[in-house]
Amino acid sequence: MIWLTWRQFRGSAVMMAAVLVVLTVVLALTGPDLASRYAAGIAGCTPDDTCDQFFDGFFDEYELLFVAVSFVVLALPALVGFFWGAPLITRELEAGTHLLVWNQSITRGRWLAVKLGLVGLVAMAAACVCGLVVTWWSDPLDKSAVPELALMAPLVFGARGIAPMGYAAFAFVLGVTVGILVRRTLPAMALTLAAFAAIQIAMPLLVRPHLMPPVSATFEVSRVNGMGPHIKERGGGSVYISMRPAVPGHLGAWVLSSDLLDPSGRTIAGMGEEAPIPVSATSGPCAPAGGPPNLDACWLEINRLGYRQQATYQPLERFWPFQWIETGIYALLTLGLTWFSFWWLRRRLS
Repeated sequence: MIWLTWRQFRGSAVMMAAVLVVLTVVLALTGPDLASRYAAGIAGCTPDDTCDQFFDGFFDEYELLFVAVSFVVLALPALVGFFWGAPLITRELEAGTHLLVWNQSITRGRWLAVKLGLVGLVAMAAACVCGLVVTWWSDPLDKSAVPELALMAPLVFGARGIAPMGYAAFAFVLGVTVGILVRRTLPAMALTLAAFAAIQIAMPLLVRPHLMPPVSATFEVSRVNGMGPHIKERGGGSVYISMRPAVPGHLGAWVLSSDLLDPSGRTIAGMGEEAPIPVSATSGPCAPAGGPPNLDACWLEINRLGYRQQATYQPLERFWPFQWIETGIYALLTLGLTWFSFWWLRRRLS
């Protein structure tokens, strides 16, 4: 049974192995140079600019490759469920070949166990290798990324660490389960992809923010967590600022909310919303004075008046605990679907 399953699956396995080898070689060849350039850039930073200019230039140079490798890791579990999981059983049910196997002293349970075990382990191993290699390679870029692409941010978190292994196992068994229920290959593939995408969207929106109680704190506003200050014509040329999804001193954190508080502690703007500040736009620190305003001096003046950022966030230190917890959740879901597949195969499928 193992040999038969391997013969049916070996083409897909070889193709997946070839893709992983190419990806690993490319990242292994470029990773050391990426790390050395990052180290050299950090060493050349001065205390005055806090490496902001280096971070911006360094990340911008590799942004396209950063997004591409992250997308590969994010897409891999979905492709496993779509191309490996959904057709695995459905294809045999449509062709009727499962009846031939069951009549050769092979029980239904053993038939399904071998298929799930062999193909599922390969899928998990491929996703785990892919996720860990990309995590190693992208470490310098994760440290210099913009807040929207921080390591804990939803789009990046799922493409790092061991979480892709849990996603791949779940997507594979989800595809198998849907295939057993639907018994038609193309509908099973479509339903698997739709269900997996919905769950992957729901996880960072509804579940992940609550895996641990988020941290709430108040910070001074600066160019790290604020956008602006800039002057608008409306309101007599008022100075406007808005809050970014970042918190000073917590690089890589996942900011869930970021509000601007006035000196009395009242919220006057949410994340991305603009709010006017009663600072003169014609004289003082924020005045153009014949040229661009002194942004650093303007931020100091805004803080002197008592404006602050109220942020709720998940700190970077929780990256690996979140990875293990979320992988455990997907492992439980995978075990549940596996049990259901065996139950349905024995009781309902003929």
